[in-house]
Parts: sequence; C-alpha cells; structure tokens
Amino acid sequence: MLKEPIYIQSCNSISALGRDKEEIWKNYLTKNHLFTKLSSSHFNRFVSKIDEDDNEFLLQIRSSDSKYKHIDRSVLMALYVSRRAFLEAKNTDLNMGINFGSSRGATELFEKYFEEFRNTQQVSTFTSPATTLGNIASWVAHDLQLHGPEISHSITCSTGLHAVLNGIAWLQAGFSQSFLVGASEASLTPFTLAQLAALKVYSNYEDDFPNKALDISKKYNSMILGEAAVALVLSKQGDNALGKIIGIGFATEILSSGTSISADALCFQKSMKMAIGELEPSSVDAIIMHAPGTIQGDLTEFHAIQKLFGKNIPLLTSNKWKVGHTFATSGLLSMELALLMLEKQHFISSPFYPQNSEKLRPAVCSEGRRFMVEMRSVF
Repeated sequence: MLKEPIYIQSCNSISALGRDKEEIWKNYLTKNHLFTKLSSSHFNRFVSKIDEDDNEFLLQIRSSDSKYKHIDRSVLMALYVSRRAFLEAKNTDLNMGINFGSSRGATELFEKYFEEFRNTQQVSTFTSPATTLGNIASWVAHDLQLHGPEISHSITCSTGLHAVLNGIAWLQAGFSQSFLVGASEASLTPFTLAQLAALKVYSNYEDDFPNKALDISKKYNSMILGEAAVALVLSKQGDNALGKIIGIGFATEILSSGTSISADALCFQKSMKMAIGELEPSSVDAIIMHAPGTIQGDLTEFHAIQKLFGKNIPLLTSNKWKVGHTFATSGLLSMELALLMLEKQHFISSPFYPQNSEKLRPAVCSEGRRFMVEMRSVF
C-alpha cells in the first residue's frame, strides 16, 4: 500500500480500439475482436493495427516539425498521446517529469537501417539517434517543452507499468509535483513478428476468437501482437482525477528459460500481496489480467490468483482477446480499461470466463471499488 494515493489526472491512448474515449468504449462493448490479417512473403497472421484514419494524425505530427521527419513510428505515437494527456490534465507544471518506455523500441527504423547496411555497408546519419532507446522520452520532452527529468527504459511487457512505478517513486520522494508516464509499441515489423513465430507462441486460430486469452482449456498458444501507445499524467493532487492508485507491487520470477514462469507464478503472488498491503484480499473487486493468450502464461497467472484469493476470486477479465498483446503498452491499456469501467459503471467481461454475470457488473464498477491490473515481463 502507498503511504498516500497518487491520482491519475488524464489518460490517452491510440490503438486498434481507436483514439477517442467514446470510440474506445464503443469498441469494448462489441462482441467482436479488432484483429486484421497482415500478409507478407514470410507472415500471414492476425495483428492488431491502428486504423488508417487514425494514422493520419500521426502523419500530421510528422509534418508539423522538420525535425520529426526521421523519427520512428513509436515516437510519433508517443507524441500523439502525450500531447493529449498533457492538455487534458490541465496541468501547467513545465517541470513535469517524463518516463516513457518501449519494449522493442524503434523497430521499424532499426530494421530499415540494418537492411540498408546489409546491402551497402553504410547507414544513414540518423541511424543512431533515431534508434537509441532514450529518444522517446527526449522527443516527448522536446514536443511539450517540459523541463523535468526524462527517463526511458525497456522491461518487456512490464515497461508501461514500470513507468507508473517510477513516476510514483519520484512523486512520493518530492522530486516532482507531477509526472507524465507512458509506453509506445509499433513493432508490427517482419523481424519482430518472425521472433514471435519462432517462440511458438503466435496464434494460428482462424475462428471467431483467434486470441483466446483467459481460455484456460485452450490446446494451443494464441498470442497476437498489437501496436499502441498510452500516456497518463500522475499527480498528488486529487482534484478532478480520473482515478487513484492506492497500492502497487512488484516481484521478480526466477527463470529456468527465457520465457518461463513457475507453476503458481510466485512473482504474481508476491506482487499482488505487496499491492494489497494491509487490506483483505476480498477488498479487491476485479482483476484485469495480463493473460496474453499463451497456454502457460494464462494458466499460471490464474493459479496465482487462486492461491492468493482461494474461493473468493474477484471478477476476472482481459482485453487481449480483443486488441492483442501490445508489449510495453499492454499494462497501461488495462489501466485505461479499469478507468473506463469505473466511469461508465459497466464491467467488460471476457468471452472465455463465464463467472462475470450481468447482475454483478454495475456493483463492481461503483464508487469506491478496487481494480487490480496485472503485468509480467515474460510470455
């Protein structure tokens, strides 16, 4: 538990769900997934892409400043959501800190420049600055003309929630009065998709639900990659806040392989206990699970919840069946879903988890209810 709550002043995103809050909510209410087929000479599978109309807003940012001509798509997405989050927070603190991360980074430009190098043994002058990990936070600071600390990092799937953790630490230490945190992932690129295919985790399902997140009985892995960016403004000030963070937990899994996790996901149990603190587990009303759609990942996460909550398991859901796994951004998309459910007073269930009955939805989203968002750094 935190000594004092941290408030979420604004939250903005762009993904296959859309870019406008009402559009995003409308897409959550539908029973359909948002995947499209991406076909190439080496790949023919579902992905989760930003709509072409929404891409126009990214192109407008690129053309708004000559310096943006050579930045990666992941940076453009970060600039877009950060601009909106900063404006909607109505926070005039120019010393606001920034922590913006990405799991894969500038994959589009990195693959482009490396291909050029393979063919010519030379690279563009912009190769190094445009593909350096820290360039996302730096460009966001430049674009918003902020003077606070700039932090970039990559902790795979946990990157976005680690940005939240860092922002909370800075705020509680008194080093900043407000913090803009976020993550951006634009990794629908040939090399990245080939890596996931090699891991044998990518979905080959062709039915109504190609990603079967939270389907505990599935026989095959069903992860689907998506692109997205999310930005939030955090503050100690609670006026007009969208929500508040009262606890946060973290833990490290001891790995036996590059993507392994223990049978009962001990790291999940530890981090959930830390986040709950002195509260009773029964005080948690709902959990938005990571649940990427892999057999081992979904099952061990579910087992961890069973271990901690026993027979009193909260309502469970995940948005991966609809929008896929957006790597660094996935935890923040789950936070956005929690905020939307609280605002709209409606619980968005998973088609694979039938315990979420209609009569429970209004109660679990009423004032004073507590949501938990889960994330991990392995598949």
